[in-house]
Amino acid sequence: MSTVGRVPTASVQDQFLRPLRDLRISVTDRCNFRCPYCMPKEIFGPGHAFLRDPQLMTLPELTRIVRAFRALGVEKVRLTGGEPLLRADVPDLVRALKELGIRDVALTTNGWLLEKLAPALRAAGLDRVNVSVDSLDDTTAGRLNGLGFNVSRVLRGIDAAAGLGLPVKINCVVQRGVNDAELPALCEYFRARGHALRFIEFMDVGNTNHWARERVVPAREIVERIGALWPLEPIGPAYRGEVAARYRYRDGRGEIGLISSVTEPFCRDCHRARLSADGKLYTCLFASLGWDVLGAARAPGSTDAELEHFLRRIWQGRMDRYSDERAEVLASGEARAKVEMSYIGG
Repeated sequence: MSTVGRVPTASVQDQFLRPLRDLRISVTDRCNFRCPYCMPKEIFGPGHAFLRDPQLMTLPELTRIVRAFRALGVEKVRLTGGEPLLRADVPDLVRALKELGIRDVALTTNGWLLEKLAPALRAAGLDRVNVSVDSLDDTTAGRLNGLGFNVSRVLRGIDAAAGLGLPVKINCVVQRGVNDAELPALCEYFRARGHALRFIEFMDVGNTNHWARERVVPAREIVERIGALWPLEPIGPAYRGEVAARYRYRDGRGEIGLISSVTEPFCRDCHRARLSADGKLYTCLFASLGWDVLGAARAPGSTDAELEHFLRRIWQGRMDRYSDERAEVLASGEARAKVEMSYIGG
């Protein structure tokens, strides 16, 4: 079967007229960190049953599924996990996605293996990388990665990727009383190195991360605190549906971004689909149920046209807008089980 991607022939929209443009793929549910807000070690300990072959999507299956998504309008693919760099064939997947004609192939990583793998990723055609750094202090970083690992190895990975010409963004999940006092240090370090820093509000993803609203530091507060040290000015979105509200330093030394799913939801223009490592399609980060795309792809006699039709019907029926509804849901006391972040990425 050809690995050349078809040019999208028709735009598919959901019930709120949101197009399908971005696909996030969890290539593994395993991770070498145990971050409390994603994969807390008391839940994902030694006895946890992670996915095994043949539950995981193979490289040919991933390529075929992405080809179907591309035919429906997907232009950007982000590889996530778990920790995606634990999967040995990720550079091969990057290369296959670029051969399909995916305009923008990105990867989100905890950075632990980035120094070693950056050359292969760059050679494969990776367009950019996001690295999670929640603290520059080894004690705090060790607590936040759940295993006491020092942050220096992650920082070396960032330097290695940047040294190869890979654009790097830094992701930081901000929690009040945990790492919010480090905002100035993080800004100073990464703006000196030319890396955009994106602050993410602590979100109630999944059911195990002990989310509490009082630990959310609102995006507006973050902007005010940073702006008091280095004056900021807003920048317009780089593309439709960009989730980060961007601000640049007035002194010209880079920018920050704010992802404010809790205090300033952006559901109205969300065009992201998420694929779990075992091929389930989730149309929202806060969804409870996914559609078995891998099962459809593995069905005897399954054709590419049938797979495209299956995906089209799912997206056309989409009505998700959890972040818009969060306050109402929480006030009602409704118990809503949500898929874990480590299962479908961020």
